[in-house]
Amino acid sequence: MQIKWHIEYYESSVGSKPVEEFINSLEEKARSKVTRTLELLEEFGIKVGLPHAKKLIEIPLWELRILGSDSLRIFYITKEKQSFLLLHAFKKKKQKTDKKEIKVALERLKEYNSRKKLS
Repeated sequence: MQIKWHIEYYESSVGSKPVEEFINSLEEKARSKVTRTLELLEEFGIKVGLPHAKKLIEIPLWELRILGSDSLRIFYITKEKQSFLLLHAFKKKKQKTDKKEIKVALERLKEYNSRKKLS
């Protein structure tokens, strides 16, 4: 039996969980699509592959792709012990991902790593 992967939500230094809040703000149909895609990620881990997940080149981020009328994206990283950390989620409006979205995810990763070193 294959061990399921664990999904964690990035938590800011003030205790907010922006990815979880983003998902909860979606309409029911979109929220259920996100939930199904996250279940695939838990079940198959890094083997989930396209069209659901894609490793971004030259940076440590993966992109979870929720396709449909709303094109949603969640940036995440893989961690030790078969777990993922969801860093940033957004509605994709253009063909190419806006660099500011990647920057948000990388800033959260940097902040997460610096807090982790302190503990």
